[in-house]
Formats: sequence, C-alpha cells, structure tokens
Amino acid sequence: MTIYKTQGTCSESIEFDVQDGIITYCKFNGGCTGNVAAVAKLVIGKRVNDVIALLKGIPCHDGTSCPDQLAQALEQFSQQSLSTEQHSIVQNVY
Repeated sequence: MTIYKTQGTCSESIEFDVQDGIITYCKFNGGCTGNVAAVAKLVIGKRVNDVIALLKGIPCHDGTSCPDQLAQALEQFSQQSLSTEQHSIVQNVY
C-alpha cells in the first residue's frame, strides 16, 4: 500500500494499491466525505493511466483538488520515482 500526503486540499492523505496497472484499493483520509468516497469507489478497477487522464488538473482549492492529488500520487507512483524526499510519499507498505 502507498500512502500519499496531499497538499492544498482538505484531505490529509490518500492510501492506494495498484496491481498490474489497475487500482485495487483507494481511500482518502479527510476531505468532503461524500465526494472523496465517491472518487475512491469510482477509481477502483480502473487503469492508473486512465485515472490520471481523467482527474489531473481538476481545481478546487489553491489550484488543486482531492481528485487532482490522487492523479499526482498515481503519476509519481507510475513513474517509480517514489522517495520520501519528494514531499509527498509518506510510506510504501508491502
């Protein structure tokens, strides 16, 4: 499981799992309960690249949003440049 620390949104972090390019688990910690629960349910079973394309750039606060933060997390994950020095990835648990 990957935990991504969000920036500029009401949610504090996003937990997600990806297997073979497909999102198998997604949970937002904090945020607008109904909206983040809906986004989390809608992305499960979808391809990472499809979700990035759909959600990247959606604005809410400070030029970002919970969906945009998920897209950024997935983008970092798919680029495999995961490092705690890069502001956002809190931990990877396998």
